[in-house]
Amino acid sequence: MDASKESEPKLTSNRTTVEPRSDREIVVTRTFDAPARIVFQAWTTPELFRRWWIPKSMPVPLLSYEADIRAGGSYRLVFGHDAAQPMAFFGTYLEVTPHSRIVWTNDEAGDDGAVTTVTLEEKGGKTLQVLHELYRSKQARDAALASGAYSGMGETFEQLDELLVTLGTTARSS
Repeated sequence: MDASKESEPKLTSNRTTVEPRSDREIVVTRTFDAPARIVFQAWTTPELFRRWWIPKSMPVPLLSYEADIRAGGSYRLVFGHDAAQPMAFFGTYLEVTPHSRIVWTNDEAGDDGAVTTVTLEEKGGKTLQVLHELYRSKQARDAALASGAYSGMGETFEQLDELLVTLGTTARSS
């Protein structure tokens, strides 16, 4: 590993880790005390996704979320206090493999948009979730890190833990 990679921050929040893995990649990991099928359900059911995706501390509400969660389908998340000036995030699902993998584009950033892959690996009733974002350039990756977009991931996945409890599972306590 070269010195520039060694100096890059590795952020942790509870059991969530956010780590630059290369000049173009960011990897976010977390283990949930729930089976992969339940974690996958929380990712792919719009009503459930709305309940955990936005950090509660974030002062910007989710105005709408539309998703056709299948390979070739699309999604659109709209945030903001004013419907006249919303922020939209949108893209296309490239792959949806039940209980194990979801891949989508982040088209709102144009040529700087990442491709996001979420993998779910179940072992002993627990699920290791790996969220991998591959940017087209180091500059795009660095801009994403500098934007603070990853700073709420710990809170976001803590909210997913809470939802998993309501879905009949027990959140991991360590």
